[in-house]
Amino acid sequence: FRDAGHILGSAILEVWVEEGSKTRKLVFSGDLGMPGRPILKDPTPIDSADVLLVESTYGNRLHKTLPETVEELAHAVNDTLTRKKGNVIIPAFAVGRTQDLLYLLMDLVRQGRLPRNLAIFVDSPMAGSATEITLRHGELMDEESRELLAWFRSSPEAPYLRVTENVEDSMALNKIRQGAVIISASGMCDAGRIKHHLKFNLPRSECTVIIAGFQAEGTLGRRIVDGAKTARIFREVVPVRADLYTLGGLSAHADRDALVNWLSRFRKPPGRTFVVHGESETALGFADLIREGLGWNVDVP
Repeated sequence: FRDAGHILGSAILEVWVEEGSKTRKLVFSGDLGMPGRPILKDPTPIDSADVLLVESTYGNRLHKTLPETVEELAHAVNDTLTRKKGNVIIPAFAVGRTQDLLYLLMDLVRQGRLPRNLAIFVDSPMAGSATEITLRHGELMDEESRELLAWFRSSPEAPYLRVTENVEDSMALNKIRQGAVIISASGMCDAGRIKHHLKFNLPRSECTVIIAGFQAEGTLGRRIVDGAKTARIFREVVPVRADLYTLGGLSAHADRDALVNWLSRFRKPPGRTFVVHGESETALGFADLIREGLGWNVDVP
């Protein structure tokens, strides 16, 4: 198992299979992480395989750069808390995305780009557990994340962070009218406590909703991103008046160039390469890119 840099515990598999006197090596990329992202180390380079299976989730597109994304996040939070005097609501996946957002918000406070009295609430039992597990495994973090964690634990300027523990604590957040950054699951707004926070904050023009992850077709999050004027939440039609920001650079998946860069670390082409784990059009296009750019023998199952 090699570190895939995607989410905590994600792995690339190298498998050596012995059959008679022959040994063949199979490599499965799993979900590869985007290099240079907060908290986790970059995906481990692999240099050889007889058979390779490689993911292609974002094999046909590039992510927005992290500096651009951080700039947009800082603007959205500052504008909402200081000018509009509202709340910031962030739907986020409990594992990976929530921890990335906490890192970025903490780092912006440390840099003086967000107010030092920032109040952050994580309202998701699973996200709280995932954050606790992440903090227990400093050996898996990159150096920058370990430095930021040490600052957070020792600095009087560190923001206020609270992970809600029960339903009563979660409901109490709906009484906060301004100054709160609330991160909650589910990331696509279709379930979980985020629906309560959207119900109370979407109708308020002084508030902001930050979409920080992919929104699948048919989800509440996707309808909001697509510009819906109203949202049906708990059988109630809620007007959408809050500002909306869509951050495009926080994906935990490697984009097209990052995938190609990982493949280019092989010393020689694998005997056979199979492109998997992507929508059919994306997988076929990425296979063409590998075939033409690297000259490999590629198939899409």
